Order: sequence, then C-alpha cells, then structure tokens
Amino acid sequence: MPTSLKFVHTINAPAPLVYRAFTNATALREWLCDVATVDPKVGGHIFLAWNSGYYACGEFIKLIPEREATFIWSGRDDPAPTTVSVHINALDSGATTLSVEHTGLESSPQWARASEEISRGWNNGLRNLISVLEVGPDLRIVNRPMMGIMFGDFNKKRADELGVPVTEGMRLEGTVDGMGAQKCGLVKNDVIISMNGKPTPDFASVTNILQGLEAGNSVEVVIYRGAEKKRLSMELSRRPLPDIPRNTQALGETLAKMYDQVDGELKQALEGVTEEEASFKPRPDDWCVKEVIAHLIHGERDTQGYISELYFSQERTSDGFIDNLPSRISATVACYPTLGEILEELFRSERETVHIVGNLPEEFNQNKASYWRLAFNMLQFPIHNREHINQINDVLQAARKKG
Repeated sequence: MPTSLKFVHTINAPAPLVYRAFTNATALREWLCDVATVDPKVGGHIFLAWNSGYYACGEFIKLIPEREATFIWSGRDDPAPTTVSVHINALDSGATTLSVEHTGLESSPQWARASEEISRGWNNGLRNLISVLEVGPDLRIVNRPMMGIMFGDFNKKRADELGVPVTEGMRLEGTVDGMGAQKCGLVKNDVIISMNGKPTPDFASVTNILQGLEAGNSVEVVIYRGAEKKRLSMELSRRPLPDIPRNTQALGETLAKMYDQVDGELKQALEGVTEEEASFKPRPDDWCVKEVIAHLIHGERDTQGYISELYFSQERTSDGFIDNLPSRISATVACYPTLGEILEELFRSERETVHIVGNLPEEFNQNKASYWRLAFNMLQFPIHNREHINQINDVLQAARKKG
C-alpha cells in the first residue's frame, strides 16, 4: 500500500480559478464535497463534509496565492492526520498544471480501507474539478439518477395532520410527470421512510443513497400513505438536463420567457377569483391562495439573496430543510392584502430576479462552475411554480364547493 498518493492533471482553466478551487468554500462545494467552510490563511481552518457521513478537518500550513496550498487532513475514522499539498503551475497557453499529493498514509492493515477511499475520492473529485472548471457541469448532478420528486416540509404537526405514525421521513409535495416516482404510484403527501433498506430522515440521506446508482436501476421505497405502510419498487429515471444559455444575459432572457409562460397559467387560474375565494382555507392549517402567492414571493426574494451569495462566493449553509415561517407568510399577506396587490408583488419580484441575473458582471460568466450551477438551479423553477398553481386550483375548487 503506498504511503502517498499523487495526482497530476492539466486543466484548461487559469491558475487563479484552480487555486480558488482549494481555498474557497463555495468552490470546494462545486466539485469536491457537500459542505465546506474555510479560513484561507496560514493557521486557518478547513472543514469538508459529505452527505455520506465522512468529513475531514484541518488547517492550512502553507499558502502561496495561485501557486500552492498545503493543509492538514484529519478524516473521520482515518487512523492519523495526513497532509495534502496542492501545487499549481500556470502555462503559457492559459492552461494550468495541477499536482495534488496526499502524504502521511501508512502501509499497514489499519490504513488499507482509508487509503482506498481517499484514492477513490481524489480520482472522482479531480475528474469533476476538470469538468466544472473547463465546461461547468457538476458530474455529481449530471450523472445522478432522478426519482422525479418535489419534497415538502415534514414534522410532528404535519404527521398528525396526515395520520402518519412516524415523525422522520421525506414528505412528497408532488411528482414530475413521466418520471420514476409517478410511474411507481407515489402521490402527494406520501412520506418516504426508507430507500434500498436505508432510512431517509432528510434530503441529504436521499442524495447519498442515489450516489453510485444509475438511471434504470430499481430501488425499494418504503412509504406511509396516512397510517398505511407500503413498499414500492421504483425505477430511477435519467436526469433531463436543460439547455444552459451561453451567459447570464442569455439566461436572463430565457428566464423572462419562462416566467411569462408560467405567469400566464397563474393568471388563467385566478381569472374571476373573488377576494373571499382567495382568502379561503380548506383547513385551518392549509394555505389560502394569497398565502401560496406569498410563498412564491419569498422564493424570489430568497433566490435574489442566493444569487448575491454565489457571485461573492460567500454562501450560507444550512443544517437541514428550511421550513416556511408562518409569520413571514402572514406578514406578506398583511402588507399586500388584496389579490391584485399580492399578485403584482410576485410579478415585480420575478422581474427583479430576471434583471439581477441578466445584469451580473461579465466576470461571473468566466467562473463556469458557479454560472452552470446558477443556471441549472434557476431553470428548475417552472416545476416548482406549476406545482403551486395546481395547489391554487385545488384550493379554489374547495372554496367553490363550499360556496
């Protein structure tokens, strides 16, 4: 067993971006890990974590901007701390030679598994680094199969409402037409408690289970539908990838067209709706139409903050799924009390989002990893918005039945 691992690649990307990939938390999340926080100075910390449960922490011991980054690596269950040395050499062609050497491993039985996992991790990670720096796509997303599920909040209160006898699981907010979840019979408010024999208490557990699986593979899904426990076999679907516009200006134009189409569907759903109908709640804890629109407004506002964080490479991290704060929903409805007012605020917020994206500085386009991630995430919005249009139609149907 080798006592060190060395990987050398030539990457068609400038040295500053390669150096950033090892010293910036946002950049590290874009190719290597799921969670990262760093303080890029000698003696500053580096912490990396994966949804699999593995993590590594340490500190930087040498930093030469655009040339070298060396840090201690103390991985979970690793027998002892090791050292990672990154050397970067800018070439006249504009490309960069990258050398990553992981030293301090030992040739002993207790190191055998750790060394194998570390080697596999670096091989997969560096392959992804080349992809995100040269062309943008994150191979972990591109190659990961899909279930075709939109998840919603789930807690004890929601479990009691649904009659589900567990409080840990992933509740379905909806499914995507034609994909594995819908085909196998999953429906809104089903609660997935395990997949392939592994528990699914949170979103990270689901993504971790999907790692290593491919489109076409079948997985056993255990759910609660109310109090009834069911076992279903679901075939994983191939991830449909959107056409990524060439730059942020083109992305803004694409988003504007998408918003126009979805907003047209929303206007059609709300045609002739009275204030009374827009304020109707089928049950005390359900959202009325105005509250659904308030939720969509918050989505736009949160997205605008996310864009700013991504641009400055200063993303916030979360310990789990962020639920909807009732007082935030009610505050927005109170400030825009009529259906016309709250609808106009949604459309205004969407226009603001489009303007922010379309006017991001040109330099952001050069960071292919962040641009691809932004574009990929934002092009998923119509799925979310249409699900809530369906929710609005259901609420209005209930209101008219009562009336």
